Amino acid sequence: MNKPRVAILMGSKSDLELMEPASKLLDELAIAHEVRIMSAHRTPARTAEYAASGRENGISVFICAAGGAAHLAGVVAAHTTLPVIGVPLARTPLAGEDALLATVQMPRGMPVATVAVDGAYNAALLAGQILALSDQELGGRIKALREATTRRVIADDEALAGRPRQ
Repeated sequence: MNKPRVAILMGSKSDLELMEPASKLLDELAIAHEVRIMSAHRTPARTAEYAASGRENGISVFICAAGGAAHLAGVVAAHTTLPVIGVPLARTPLAGEDALLATVQMPRGMPVATVAVDGAYNAALLAGQILALSDQELGGRIKALREATTRRVIADDEALAGRPRQ
């Protein structure tokens, strides 16, 4: 088995279902990855060590998902120079707005690319695009995925356009 190139981290097991689209897309794009539970608050030393050793373990991109205070992406970014993509999750009465602000408001020098609330799919696609900078075959798979999406939208439009409306 290939070493994982992408690490999908989440704050708790309850986030697994929301992050499944990321793992599925990485599988579809044939990108080796691993899924782990790491908490910025409950396992800070373990999380910091995992992030700091990412490069030597073959990781090229981190995807970090968390709700509420959503500090996971920031903690990972503080311990690596690899790209970090934050996925704010809608886990609180604020519907993810708190997680979005916590993820996107990183201080100067600690960048975290941030996707939409519950945006696991786009996080995986962005990770793939980052990796495709140095992987032409992967770039071709991403291009094919985009073309398939375009064809699907056109087919949906044509099917809808053929229906009479009152």
